[in-house]
Amino acid sequence: MATARKASAVKSKEATRHRSLPGQVVLVLQGGGALGAYQAGVYQALHDAGIEPDWVIGTSIGAINGAIIAGNPSQRRLDRLHAFWTSVEQRGIGLPELGPGLANLFGNLMIVARGVPTFFSPNLAAWFGQHVPLGVDAAAYYTTEPLRETLAKLVDFAYINASRMRLTVGAVNVNNGEMRYFDSREEAIQLEHVMASGALPPAFPAVRVGGEPYWDGGLYSNTPIEAVLDDKPRKDSVIFAVHMWNPEGSEPTTLWEVAGRQKEIQYASRAKSHIARQKQIHHLRHIIRELEKQIPEKGRASAKVKELVSWGCGTTMHVARLNAPRLDGEDQLKDIDFTSEGIRARWRAGFDATRRMVALAPWNAPVDPTEGVVIHDLAATPGHELAAGADGFRGQTK
Repeated sequence: MATARKASAVKSKEATRHRSLPGQVVLVLQGGGALGAYQAGVYQALHDAGIEPDWVIGTSIGAINGAIIAGNPSQRRLDRLHAFWTSVEQRGIGLPELGPGLANLFGNLMIVARGVPTFFSPNLAAWFGQHVPLGVDAAAYYTTEPLRETLAKLVDFAYINASRMRLTVGAVNVNNGEMRYFDSREEAIQLEHVMASGALPPAFPAVRVGGEPYWDGGLYSNTPIEAVLDDKPRKDSVIFAVHMWNPEGSEPTTLWEVAGRQKEIQYASRAKSHIARQKQIHHLRHIIRELEKQIPEKGRASAKVKELVSWGCGTTMHVARLNAPRLDGEDQLKDIDFTSEGIRARWRAGFDATRRMVALAPWNAPVDPTEGVVIHDLAATPGHELAAGADGFRGQTK
């Protein structure tokens, strides 16, 4: 009983910290390896503003960051994030005198060769060739046993499963190719679920959950925002959607640049089209709700009408999109850029962008009652603050 009261007090305290936001606070985190330092900066800005998520949804590195956030009390989350990113930070492997491009390339190649000691290390068995039958649990260029040990020290899974903060992580079933979202509201989340969400082949081996092998959810959907937009029951929400891959870019002119653009497009995962379709669906739900108001009260009592209007919805979901910027000298290996400079620059970028978004609080502006999903994008330049989103919303220019 005392434990239950304590848990209730913790939840109540955290709820009051963001009571001014119109709905539950959801943090949606893409996969992207070292780019996940941007997500850590996003969380720090939210934390500093007194905004703690009610629900974190993540894929790959997003699942790792999400587990660290959800698996610790609010006063410990930021310290644990710092501990993780400090542990994977690779110091002294770049050659700054070569310039940003070559320096990054040299540092990234060093990581390819030796791995990241607290994250992944070379799998010597893979050196015998691609046709050696290692089994799905070991058929990879690296082993992620170091990550297992790291997360075991940083994440309290008992805390997650006490339902203090909802956590959802996505992974793909190797045998049937279907996406599976493991949700703490529905089942106990364990270390294997988070490991499976980050098991990106052929670099990392599959991880078994319930006897079934799973790979990184980014193979199917690297932007798991549909998990909240399709959630039942639907709730008013402010969704901080953190994007680390940009589907828009200039034409590549070399094979190296082609590989980089291919990765950007692949892992952006059609995020804009997914949200556009969700906007259509939620718009229709709101139209149904408005049409219901036009039906005489006697007609609303009909069982058939009740069934039809049940498809309506009055919830509003604000999607605050935070897009990681490109850094000077980054290339197709940026997702393994665990150099000190790369991690710190991305963390800072996530912090700065989120602080701007929170200061603007666009979710407090009036919205069209027929719109169920409202998009908020930051402008590329701070002086203009909010850019037009997918719904045409535009904030005020300073």
